[in-house]
Amino acid sequence: MEERLTAFIIWAIMGVLFIVMGIYDLNSKKEKPFGFWANAEVSSIENVKGYNRALGILWCVYGVLFTLIGLPLLDGQNSGLIIISILGVMLISIAAMVVYVVVIEPKYRKKK
Repeated sequence: MEERLTAFIIWAIMGVLFIVMGIYDLNSKKEKPFGFWANAEVSSIENVKGYNRALGILWCVYGVLFTLIGLPLLDGQNSGLIIISILGVMLISIAAMVVYVVVIEPKYRKKK
């Protein structure tokens, strides 16, 4: 039982870090847009505050879903339910990328 709980706590800490990052983006007063992709420049943004707010909401939702998807870790060693966590993380990560590329970035990108 102890190993299962330790694994879930580590998983939940990662989810909380995503939520904290989202809250930081939501409450940011910076006039610089936060990046979604690692080590990539953000394109020109018209409404930086709105963009950061949308990105913050995306990260908060991702963190909550990430934590919930980790619940099968509590089931035990050699459980087939771990496939839910593995596939779930892949699916919510792809969904987050799609939401960013299709919804958030085009909405706030400067029009040419």
